Amino acid sequence: MTGITLGALNERNLELGPTPAKKSKWKHFRLTRAKDDVAWLILDKQGSSANILSMDVLRELSEVISELEATPARALVLRSGKTSGFVAGADITEFGVMTDEDEIAAMLGEGNKILDRLDALPFPTIAVVHGFCLGGGLELILACDRRIAIDGARFGFPEVLLGLHPGLGGSWRSIQLVNPLEAMSMMLTGKTVNTRAAKGMGLVDAVTEERHVINAVKSVVDGSFRMPKKPLPQKLIAQLAATSFGRRLAAKKMRAEASKKAPKKHYPAPYALIDLWEDLGGEPKVMKEAEVASFAKLLTTDTAKSLVRVFFLRENLKKLAGKAEEMKHVHVIGAGAMGGDIAAWCAWQGISVSLADMQPKPLAKAIGKAAALFGKIGKKSRLTRDGLDRLIPDLHGDGVGRADLIIEAVPENLDIKKKVYAIAEQRMKKDAILATNTSSIPLETLREGLARPERLVGIHFFNPVSRMQLVEVVSHDKASKEALAAARAFVGQIDRLPAPVKSAPGFVVNRALLPYMLEAMVLLDEGVKAETIDKAAEEFGMPMGPIELADQVGLDICLHVAEVLKEALQWPMPDPPKWLRDKVAAGDLGAKTGRGIYVWTKGEAQKEKTFPEPYDGMTDRLILPMLNVCATLLREGVAESEDVIDGAMIFGTGFAPFRGGPLYYARKRGVEEVRAKLRELQAAHGERYRPDDGWDLLK
Repeated sequence: MTGITLGALNERNLELGPTPAKKSKWKHFRLTRAKDDVAWLILDKQGSSANILSMDVLRELSEVISELEATPARALVLRSGKTSGFVAGADITEFGVMTDEDEIAAMLGEGNKILDRLDALPFPTIAVVHGFCLGGGLELILACDRRIAIDGARFGFPEVLLGLHPGLGGSWRSIQLVNPLEAMSMMLTGKTVNTRAAKGMGLVDAVTEERHVINAVKSVVDGSFRMPKKPLPQKLIAQLAATSFGRRLAAKKMRAEASKKAPKKHYPAPYALIDLWEDLGGEPKVMKEAEVASFAKLLTTDTAKSLVRVFFLRENLKKLAGKAEEMKHVHVIGAGAMGGDIAAWCAWQGISVSLADMQPKPLAKAIGKAAALFGKIGKKSRLTRDGLDRLIPDLHGDGVGRADLIIEAVPENLDIKKKVYAIAEQRMKKDAILATNTSSIPLETLREGLARPERLVGIHFFNPVSRMQLVEVVSHDKASKEALAAARAFVGQIDRLPAPVKSAPGFVVNRALLPYMLEAMVLLDEGVKAETIDKAAEEFGMPMGPIELADQVGLDICLHVAEVLKEALQWPMPDPPKWLRDKVAAGDLGAKTGRGIYVWTKGEAQKEKTFPEPYDGMTDRLILPMLNVCATLLREGVAESEDVIDGAMIFGTGFAPFRGGPLYYARKRGVEEVRAKLRELQAAHGERYRPDDGWDLLK
């Protein structure tokens, strides 16, 4: 059989062994035997673009194993028939509806027995992996004797991101196969590793190209394959970790590292996994049973339920990207902090980008920042070079005529933006889209004077562009459906999540975030320490407090957005304090200038080590105004659903993921309780806390 590399991958050129002689008796598997009596088992989940390890798949695997137990082969090769990869993980939808620990444990126990039978087959079992191999998929191949990876494959245990840990033998099998500290790191962080790293740690035995799969399999079957030797340091670490003393020392350090990003009271899964390994890492059989019980307990926690919801929020936002013809050339106008970062990210994602500015200095600075970013996230000089080749500095704006999409990212000044549009519209292609990155100006105002207002949309990025997953795609009543669909597809093209919102002051994220940040400034005026305010928010689960966030965003931007929204909304929100205006006037803008509310050194806010603890009720003063605005946004129809609002706030602001989103949190806490607390705060602090009528929609 002639093999072809993954660059032109489709099922015809995957090395899937001999062609089946007849239709398979199973829905999800095809089993064939070659002349050398090697059995090839192809997993191809019916009705799905990716393989998912659901219970019906596992039960069919049990039937396949029964046939192989009855008529043994010389060896078994396990492959995926999907071009997208090996296995994406377990079926989250099956777990999401389960609430009984015993029921969960019984299902996991059944799955574990099936993988144990695969592990016990009396002939070599070989997994050949291309693309992604995650969660349950990785646990599946750990039950095989040998693992061959196609160059470009990726491996990982993402369960911790769902508030869980492996539940199909991944914890105890992985620490037996590789350096336990490396295995634990994979499970505790949820990060994926590439083929080179997987080979280095012993997770896979060999890395090859698609065209060499047959030969690689033959070398394992005929015994000529040489297992790589583990380096001496790995052996010594494994020996130390096999002792209770060694595990105790390592576990202490792991808990300390976990606490920096995932407090135990909010995220119990990492600590449950560490306990498992520390207590039972030397007893695989006992750890196997304890893993199932621990997983079942975690799945019933509020954290896991919320994080599973967050997983589906992400998937639903991805689906909103839809499909459209890909953008081949993007023209960004404005090489400031946002424009430069937008251009860099688009270039990194494979799009040809021209970046326009009237001055060479900001262009040079933007290209320098792009080079630093590419070097950091690419880790290969070739990728950095290719990304920079796609990023074209454009002093004269020549790229606008070639662009499929023009993104305006100039300062938040209506007159400047309109001048930019007037020039761009004269030169842009008829089918091109004109997008604004405005954070606060309504599109109904921006479209005034345009010859083709239907081609104008909002594509609102968040800072930093390379890390914030959400992009608001903003519509107005004259925007064409075609332009909006193309804008959403573009956001998906650059690996971001599109949140469709209607043009309104502040859209969703900024409008909901502003009262949270202004209330923090009111607390500052009341004499509360900045560190105390930030701690109140962080204890709720926010990734950083509102004071640090204001400095990160830029005090000038905070002030501008506050002034625009206060005028546009006529809502009784606090006036921006005088000291904020003074700081902006003095150029103390936050992290970007080295001084704002905090002093910043090397990108870090310099906070005092000792400060008063937050008082009871401080967290509600910060968080409930945000929730109240989310209810308003739902009532006004700025976003079409609770899910879009919750997804936007999680992926656009980092709203505590384990809370499941602001409106989901309000439902869990109790809508009437939230309203009652808002009325209490209204009586104590003013009309800005008045409960919105939108809460009626959440009854």
